[in-house]
Amino acid sequence: MTAARKPSQQDPIADPPQRRSAPRKDPADKAKPARPTPLARLGLHTDWDIALHLPLRYEDETRLTPLRALRDGEMVTTDAVVIETQVQGRAPRRQLLVRLHEPEAGDAVLTLRLFHFYPNQLKTLQPGVRLRVHGQVRQGLFGWEMVHPTWKLVDANAPLPSTLTPVYPATAGVPQSYLRKAVAGALERLVWRDTVPQEELTRHHLPDLPSSLRTLHAPPAAALPALEAGAHPAQRRLKFDELLAQQLAQQQARAQRRRWKAPALPAAAEAHSLPAQLRAAIPFTLTAAQERCVAEIAADLAQTAPMHRLLQGDVGSGKTVVAALAAAQTVAAGWQCALMAPTEILAAQHARKLADWLEPLGVGVAWLSGSQTKKEREAALQRVASGQAQLVLGTHAVIQAQVRFARLGLAIVDEQHRFGVAQRLALRDSLRAGTQGSGLQPHLLMMSATPIPRTLTMALFGDLDVSAIDVLPPGRTPVRTSVVSADRRDELIARVGALTAQGRQAYWVCPLVEESETLDLQNAVATHAELSAALATRPGQGAVQVGLLHGRMKAQEKRATMQAFSAGEIGLLVATTVIEVGVDVPNASLMVIEHAERFGLSQLHQLRGRVGRGAAQSDCVLLFTSPLSPTARERLGAMRELTDGFALAQKDLELRGPGELLGLRQSGVPGLRYADLAQDTDLLEAARDTAQRLLVAAPEAARQHAARWLGEGFDWLSA
Repeated sequence: MTAARKPSQQDPIADPPQRRSAPRKDPADKAKPARPTPLARLGLHTDWDIALHLPLRYEDETRLTPLRALRDGEMVTTDAVVIETQVQGRAPRRQLLVRLHEPEAGDAVLTLRLFHFYPNQLKTLQPGVRLRVHGQVRQGLFGWEMVHPTWKLVDANAPLPSTLTPVYPATAGVPQSYLRKAVAGALERLVWRDTVPQEELTRHHLPDLPSSLRTLHAPPAAALPALEAGAHPAQRRLKFDELLAQQLAQQQARAQRRRWKAPALPAAAEAHSLPAQLRAAIPFTLTAAQERCVAEIAADLAQTAPMHRLLQGDVGSGKTVVAALAAAQTVAAGWQCALMAPTEILAAQHARKLADWLEPLGVGVAWLSGSQTKKEREAALQRVASGQAQLVLGTHAVIQAQVRFARLGLAIVDEQHRFGVAQRLALRDSLRAGTQGSGLQPHLLMMSATPIPRTLTMALFGDLDVSAIDVLPPGRTPVRTSVVSADRRDELIARVGALTAQGRQAYWVCPLVEESETLDLQNAVATHAELSAALATRPGQGAVQVGLLHGRMKAQEKRATMQAFSAGEIGLLVATTVIEVGVDVPNASLMVIEHAERFGLSQLHQLRGRVGRGAAQSDCVLLFTSPLSPTARERLGAMRELTDGFALAQKDLELRGPGELLGLRQSGVPGLRYADLAQDTDLLEAARDTAQRLLVAAPEAARQHAARWLGEGFDWLSA
């Protein structure tokens, strides 16, 4: 949510206290790096940072539980008097036992067991002193006991806290007492200015920010159930503010792009136009959903404002032909189109398909990838720069500095979330360069074969227009999915042999390339050797050709393997998840996934989508290793029951969160600290509506709010 703040940055939420003049430093101090403060080690540099350092959980020390009322497993607070202190064992296994009793408890005694203690504690915990202890009580062999509770000396009838005790995220050397004092001081120093107008808070039934933060750091005991459920009004206020900042940034970026100019690429109406010729050449009819997306993209391309559209669809929904028609419209208008994919396998798949469709119609096609020879690459670069290559296909090599387009009108990015932030920024800069100093921005179409739930689309791609192909083409047979224990592995190998004997093909997916010292998982290299041996000699049948494909292979080796599999020369392809997207072999009708419990739902669905592309009934077998965790069992059950990618993506969002679902943690896209996109849909929609109103009615408040939550480094004008 927030970028790391430097101590020198002025905090936008509060009027800072008066600065004191700092003492002069010795010039030699410049060579001595300052030792980070305890709070800095937690990334807390300003009072605002500290105020937003919310508790992980709360302890209820607002009421006492008598010793006679203790129950096994409960977290309790109790007062009692020390009756005996004893050290047992020898170093390093010494432990301090402190026995407590209260006169009205009858025979009940509570033993505190401390494995780590100091000599001064032994002196303090002498018989006769009264302690107030808090911890989990359990019934041991020798009666009630607590292991390493929190404790303090108290007088008889000492008052209890009036609020819950916060427990903060911490690190070594930063005790909870230090954090509680730091938070109290920060809340006291901050001078609050609320950037959300009161009418918006009233509209959405939200409290003001100061009271929300004070409540979250010191809530009443009655608030505990709502806090644990994440539904307390104070929590909802912080979630709303975080989502509002995100929506403001995205809508501001959308508004900024409307001020940019792009080449108008009108759709030709003539029957002999390139898009019309392409429609006549493809051997199928577009679905209504595809036609709707084609029309939306065509309308955007005809505008002088640059298109920024996300085209998403389920596995096999037909996004490629929609992209091909957009490319044809661009080329027909006299401009170039570039398509970039994250892997060479996927880029090559697009290249084959689009070249087969468009080259016979007179469209010049160029291919760029890191595996090309210098001579091949220089020839391709020359064709791109001269404009002879009207359609440029490749990997991230398309956006490297030496690539210069003559007239780049449209860029298509497939599986866009797999590209890192730096690569996407490089793409934007490359696109500007591709218009040859005209000041025009090319249109941008991003595609995703990972269905994205609506809430995630709103939160992460709110600055984009979205087209969804939500209906599969006719004739696609649903893939049957079964969940099978790895104990039945031999039966499955025999099934693969029988299938390939009928002329069908199969995939066998492994989570690792080679053996791992830390993970006991089936790896592709060992599995390839095992299956090659098992299927080499079968009574009355010929040997099955078993191929191997993984990310560490050279590009030429991968390309040769895929060509052999596509041609039917390989009956069984053992692979890692490198085949997750883009591989299209209609004759493959069986997918086996090893250790399926280790994959997310969206990834399993993508892998399953490699089969079921022909007319034959296809199957996906999810091999699992016992025992399964409850989450893994739920995930595999969902795969067995659901075939709709959007329904599975929503389930994946609930189980794993957005960062894992789209790989955002790896791509560098910041996540949300407080809001939960699987649960806070209503707040996300409220934030979107408020952002639209604020940008019109109170643009300065909108800017301040975005700066507060996104950091001073946030570039409001060019987001």
